[in-house]
Amino acid sequence: MAVKSKAAMLWSNDDTEWTVEEVEIDEPKGRELLVRNVAAGLCHSDEHFITGDFPLVNTPYIGGHEGAGIVEAVGPDVQGFEPGDHVVYSFVAACGVCPFCADGHSNLCDNGAAIMGGLMLDGTSRIHARGQDASVMAGLGTFGAHSVVHEWSAVKVLPDLPLDKLVLLGCGATTGWGSAVYAADVRPGDNVAVVGVGGLGSAAVQGARLAGAERIFAIDPVEFKRETAQSFGATHTANTVEEAFELIQQETWGRMCNKVILTKGVGRGEEMAAVLGITSKLGKVVVTNIHPWDELNVSMSMTDLTLSEKTVQGSLFGSANPRADIPRLAELYRKGQLDLDGMITRTYPIEEINQGYQDMRDGKNIRGVIIY
Repeated sequence: MAVKSKAAMLWSNDDTEWTVEEVEIDEPKGRELLVRNVAAGLCHSDEHFITGDFPLVNTPYIGGHEGAGIVEAVGPDVQGFEPGDHVVYSFVAACGVCPFCADGHSNLCDNGAAIMGGLMLDGTSRIHARGQDASVMAGLGTFGAHSVVHEWSAVKVLPDLPLDKLVLLGCGATTGWGSAVYAADVRPGDNVAVVGVGGLGSAAVQGARLAGAERIFAIDPVEFKRETAQSFGATHTANTVEEAFELIQQETWGRMCNKVILTKGVGRGEEMAAVLGITSKLGKVVVTNIHPWDELNVSMSMTDLTLSEKTVQGSLFGSANPRADIPRLAELYRKGQLDLDGMITRTYPIEEINQGYQDMRDGKNIRGVIIY
């Protein structure tokens, strides 16, 4: 029996706001789960479809890839899940058996990549609006009160922990934390710069702190975000990378930062030369933030890269393994070592999603969260 629900959608690449619609959801098939969503994070990645940094391919389109909920029904071939289970979604589905999963890089799962396009693995949709099949962000569509997801996309968590806080583990918190701990490989005593301290950057600051960084420079033009970053462990702040150069040079006796983590809302290639300028010899720059899909030009000194043996590395989902790291971070939250509550600035009903994104644009939120 189909389920009636509601979801925030885009109908074309010309849309500048989300439209909340009534939708109809089919029963789960095969290895799929029907989940009643409890919360969804307002991640900047969904904003890219509004701004055109990423174009929509299939419409209508239900956004949202950071979410958590409670399983209501399971498909006939599901193993390991049952109704009542509490789950956090992994925005990158992880099959566990492809070469990348087997090699410990399930954030790059070959089979999971097939779900990112927005349809189920059989190429069909389980959600319909205005009589049309809808595609969903990352195979999840957490901007809906219900989702049908492949079991590869769900990670069970203990039911005594609040899903409206663990929701951040589905993308922002895990991505930022992993960018520091895994991709950057922050070591005790390192000097670290985090450029952009919204949802991803706040978690990167916490990851660097837990990894033992000596100094953490939080760089962001928004004063509220810089101030909040200090509560997460930042030791110094600056408005821009250019402004931070002299501060970092002074505080590190000219050695600069061993690790620089880019977690802005939108990255720009012309900024890379300045980023390398605050990076030490043998230092590493981790590019976690998304750049416009059609950007091909990057301004940086290749001589600096070579003579100082610097490294520039991309990172998807913080180079984390969701089935291991989502439960791990949930336990860090339980023990008070990872502050998810402080990262959530405001909550909204789904009907106020556009206000939530406007607050993000205005620099008012570290992370806004939809509560169903």
